[in-house]
Amino acid sequence: MLKHTGVRRTHIHNVRLATLLSLTAGSVNAEGFLGFSVLTTNVTGHAALFAEKISLRDWKTSWVIAVWMLLFLGGAFISSLIIDTIGKNQRFSYLVPILIELGILLTVAAIGSHYNGSLPARQAYAGSLLFAMGMQNALVSKISGSVVRTTHLTGTFTDLGIELAQLIRTNSDSKPHLRSRILLKLVIILSFISGALTGAWAFQFAHFYSFYVPAFILVFALLYDLFRINVKRYYRKIEQSIKKIQSPRDTNF
Repeated sequence: MLKHTGVRRTHIHNVRLATLLSLTAGSVNAEGFLGFSVLTTNVTGHAALFAEKISLRDWKTSWVIAVWMLLFLGGAFISSLIIDTIGKNQRFSYLVPILIELGILLTVAAIGSHYNGSLPARQAYAGSLLFAMGMQNALVSKISGSVVRTTHLTGTFTDLGIELAQLIRTNSDSKPHLRSRILLKLVIILSFISGALTGAWAFQFAHFYSFYVPAFILVFALLYDLFRINVKRYYRKIEQSIKKIQSPRDTNF
């Protein structure tokens, strides 16, 4: 799911990736909005808000919004830089960006309730979440070859509309490929919305501790890949042992 890139990557890898990390993004978006009154998974709305504050000459707020957008950009930049430095073909090149994102979520979950309602603290927490989501968006895009985007739905809905129109007009040979792409978009949309609903519900009961929910999903994604790798290695060792045991018998026979 996370370790496969390029030609080794399949549609099912993208579906699994989209499901788990869209759940994470949807949950962070809802919890970030309820906790800090800021949308924390994309910068589209912040661009409009930035323009409004500039027009009103609210320079202080304008600078804060500009920093938020730069933090999202910085997260994407650092995530990509880490992956490229480690190497796209390295099995665990995704590990460092996810651990950084996980650290941010755990920090917000642990100390978010202690910010005492101060505006600078809310702005700092929101900025850290935007940085984390920038990292996740770049990570997912690089792993999937720009097929999966998990932190916002605008482009996903647009692509889904285009592909639905193509499905009606295209010939039968192209329809299986189109259906798989449509399925992937639906998975992203439903997972993001499900994550947002889960995050909103969790925040009502657990407040900032609800950020442990998306953190848990990230941990599960990491353990899922690591566990599958270890299981495959275990079975390979068993197969090699069986072959070594059987080979002398085959020769004697």
